[in-house]
Amino acid sequence: MNHEQARIRITEIRAAGGQATTAELDELWAALPTVRPEEILGPWKGSAFATGHPVEAMLTAANWHGKRFQSVTEVDPLICRDDEGRLFSNTELGNGGGASLWMVEFRGQSTATMVYDARPVLDHFKQIDAQTLLGVMNGKGVLDDQGRHFYFALERD
Repeated sequence: MNHEQARIRITEIRAAGGQATTAELDELWAALPTVRPEEILGPWKGSAFATGHPVEAMLTAANWHGKRFQSVTEVDPLICRDDEGRLFSNTELGNGGGASLWMVEFRGQSTATMVYDARPVLDHFKQIDAQTLLGVMNGKGVLDDQGRHFYFALERD
């Protein structure tokens, strides 16, 4: 599978409600190009892929909106909406911390990765297109009981 085929398939999955298997997302991830931290600065709107991973329910309950990469050293990893619909950085959900962006190797490739300040969690990113990223959450305690990663998409907000 090449990058364009992966981009088309991810677009189809997202248009159909995000239902996918982790195995398919693993394959799509492998076909996408890497991205550098400075290329992804700014606000992003997030959406989870419906794979049955427990993080999906946690983010839904928190009214997760996305992420805000203010700089490579200042990241708000969990932007949520309050009861009135206002955006806020949910540091409580993030164990009281923010995050930073680094180049980290994952599955044999170095790509932009968000490293949480207060949790042993990494979000690795690859480029779907100029406005969209595929993210995969990795780290201690992140895999579900079947050994699967949590996948999500980010679109420039």
